[in-house]
Amino acid sequence: MQQRIHYVSSAEGVNLAWSAHGRGPPLVRAATWLTHLQYDHDSPVWAHWLQFLGDHFRCVRYDERGCGMSEREVAAVALPEWLDDLERVVDAAQIDRPFTLLGISQGAATSIAYAIGHPERVSHLVLYGGYAVGGNKRENPDSRALFQAVMEVTRLGWGRDNPAFLQLFASRFLPEGTPEQLAWLNALCRRTATPEVAARLLQARGDVDVRALLAQVRVPTLVLHATRDQIAPVSQGRLLAAEIPGAQFVALDSCNHVLLAHEPAWQHFQQAVLAFTGQPAAAAQLRVEGELTTRERRALQLLREGMSNARIAGELGIAEKTVRNHLSNLYRKLGVRSRAEAIVRGRRQEAD
Repeated sequence: MQQRIHYVSSAEGVNLAWSAHGRGPPLVRAATWLTHLQYDHDSPVWAHWLQFLGDHFRCVRYDERGCGMSEREVAAVALPEWLDDLERVVDAAQIDRPFTLLGISQGAATSIAYAIGHPERVSHLVLYGGYAVGGNKRENPDSRALFQAVMEVTRLGWGRDNPAFLQLFASRFLPEGTPEQLAWLNALCRRTATPEVAARLLQARGDVDVRALLAQVRVPTLVLHATRDQIAPVSQGRLLAAEIPGAQFVALDSCNHVLLAHEPAWQHFQQAVLAFTGQPAAAAQLRVEGELTTRERRALQLLREGMSNARIAGELGIAEKTVRNHLSNLYRKLGVRSRAEAIVRGRRQEAD
């Protein structure tokens, strides 16, 4: 997944880092924090997201103002600035046809505002883990109290090797994360934003309230939400789907705010997005491949790389006869009759 990093200036001169990777119909991922263009491709948290998006779309993404490779010291951080930044990146990417707009977490509010202002440019609006009302604006007093507690801990613990902060902050994003994933997320806190800016960004998220905008959305919308998300409760996803005209809602059985690669919910997410954006063949293929064993999936990957049975056997550490048996099972599950058909189907899926 090769990428070239570019810069574009916002209305008030903030330098925003953006990049594009993959091929296929265009997709823009609205910024959310805890990203870093330089490190995310190797991330145990984000890499599988970028792989999926690059396999099926030309994915344009950017680091939020104050974060990652974008300008760190910024004056204003709120929805008007987030919307202007998204507009600037889309223009810089020179996308020449309507595109899918992906809003994750806080990026959902920005995406909603963009879709209302530019309905002719957005072919599909996909919202995952989003919310219309930030934690500081919700009616539940417990939610507001929790938000203020997290704000205080963020001011004290951001960017430090503090186990208590890691437990409170990172584990809320990834309750089922491995020690490696939690450690990476904690390291990203130090890499992507200063403690002062992080606190301001978190406060801005808490103050989000786009309820008045939802009924104005006029583009096809898919809302996906983890049912046990601790960052954005599933009730917020249901609110988005209920108030956006014609929106589809998909509940995902997970407690992670960022879906992890091993989860069935991640497979479900990919299938739903591909089907919604007009790639039903790819969605069906993904569903079939999800039924393969780990070794069968690896054998299929090596097959698509053009390896012979002998080389696949060497890579997997198994006998060549066993490889032939695996490939026979693969052909049957994929509905193809030969090695060539399996390779052609795989490459056609990549081209799509």
